[in-house]
Amino acid sequence: MTTENLITQIRQKKSFLCIGLDVDLNKIPNHLLAEEDPIFSFNKAIIEATNHLAVAYKPNIAFYEAYGLKGWKSLQKTIDYLNTNHPKIFTIADAKRGDIGNTSKMYAKAFFDDLGFDSVTVAPYMGKDSVEPFLQFKDKHTILLALTSNEGAFDFQTQKISGDTEVYKQVLKTSKTWKYSENLMYVVGATKAEYLKEIREIISDSFLLVPGVGAQGGSLNEVCKYGMTDSIGLLINSSRGIIYASQNKDFASAAENAARELQQQMQKILENH
Repeated sequence: MTTENLITQIRQKKSFLCIGLDVDLNKIPNHLLAEEDPIFSFNKAIIEATNHLAVAYKPNIAFYEAYGLKGWKSLQKTIDYLNTNHPKIFTIADAKRGDIGNTSKMYAKAFFDDLGFDSVTVAPYMGKDSVEPFLQFKDKHTILLALTSNEGAFDFQTQKISGDTEVYKQVLKTSKTWKYSENLMYVVGATKAEYLKEIREIISDSFLLVPGVGAQGGSLNEVCKYGMTDSIGLLINSSRGIIYASQNKDFASAAENAARELQQQMQKILENH
């Protein structure tokens, strides 16, 4: 999946919606618990109901690892289903990995080669040798944590360092010097929309994965006002607001309605843009 492929999908679907598949067995409809693989059954239904409205899906790996081997098998089945039935959909492994070079190489192999994801989220704290192994994969994307949507982001990310530069800005500037940095995307939380203008001054064209619209209170219009580029440059993620729109047997159609509401807002923004 190249960036150009992703942009084509955005323009065709008039959407830059990413749906987070963060499956909690305590929240899915009770009738699915009788299925052989409740997690996959849930994901498949959500995907079939919403794939015409979304350009990306983002399983948060923790929600699968928490169920051990069964959860990992559900993840494998989900990504295989997407790659086989909806190959034009952009897939994101929300794994937040990042370790010394040899370890990162294995993480990259696991998500890119073995599982077949188009991208993976990576933490930049350990520097370039922990990120560059991910960047080496052709037509794969590394989504670097830059300025996240959680409250604790202010503990480190916005603190000023040498030259009166905030840490997150230094991350952005330094990452541009790494080998194969053209394969980088970045995570910027929707609750930090006021920072997007300055972020775009550093990374003017890179795609941003933006969580926090909806349940976390981020504003779609504010994010687009300051973060959208000529090539769109945004993937807006919504998880709970879509996949848990209903906990009854109508959960898939409720998810479709919630996704359509966001897609229609995005279509208007794209038309005005």
